[in-house]
Amino acid sequence: MDERRQRLYRTEAIVLKRRDYGEADRILTVFTPDFGKLTLLAKGVRKTRSRKAGHVELFTDSTMLVAKGRTWDLVSQAEMIEPFRALHEDLQRTSYAFYIAELLDGFTQERDSHPQIFVLLKETLSRLAASKDEVLPLVARFFDLRLLSLMGYQPQLFQCIECHEPLEPVTNYYSLVDGGVLCPSHGEGRVGAEPLPLPLFKALRFLQTRDWEVVARLDLSDGLQAELERLLQSTLIYHLERNLRSVAFLRTVREG
Repeated sequence: MDERRQRLYRTEAIVLKRRDYGEADRILTVFTPDFGKLTLLAKGVRKTRSRKAGHVELFTDSTMLVAKGRTWDLVSQAEMIEPFRALHEDLQRTSYAFYIAELLDGFTQERDSHPQIFVLLKETLSRLAASKDEVLPLVARFFDLRLLSLMGYQPQLFQCIECHEPLEPVTNYYSLVDGGVLCPSHGEGRVGAEPLPLPLFKALRFLQTRDWEVVARLDLSDGLQAELERLLQSTLIYHLERNLRSVAFLRTVREG
């Protein structure tokens, strides 16, 4: 009995992705507060009578009892905490959830604990489920910047990354390679640095420094939203070193 208890552990977990395995099983990628990202085997969940099936759906937040295994740890029990039902009932919200899950999966390693990222994930899924349609892009951009910060890639937006002088409210320059913003003197003509229009510059700094409750009240034009998305996704892809499949899916859903 003691040996069996040592093989078991309990954790809260949010399902990021899943794939079918064998005749009735599924392999789950989940994110947890204490163990970070885990790959788990949920045996028999594709059977009609499975008691675990509804508790290990995509984007569902559950408490799981897990048994240590040789190849993958096994989900012994699962009890749903929050299903985030709206993420399954609205295609646009589903596409944003896929985007968040792909980013998190790409930036994190197995069993690398990130409690703050778990909180960010849980709060972001809750916001995606509850926010009005027009606020969903802001939810994603807020997540983008917070994830970059927590992973150690926060762009420098307040001091020139070359001369370290405070940045003035003018057209500065953004450099992916250098990790932030350059003043006009050091950015103009620099290879890989692009002009950063003042409205975009202000929006980035606002998103980086304000709490969500304040950010949620922002009313940005469609053009500025698009520029924010382009710049931040370019930054994420640069650090991730690969493209994001969910971006094309999200774009197709919005255009359709």
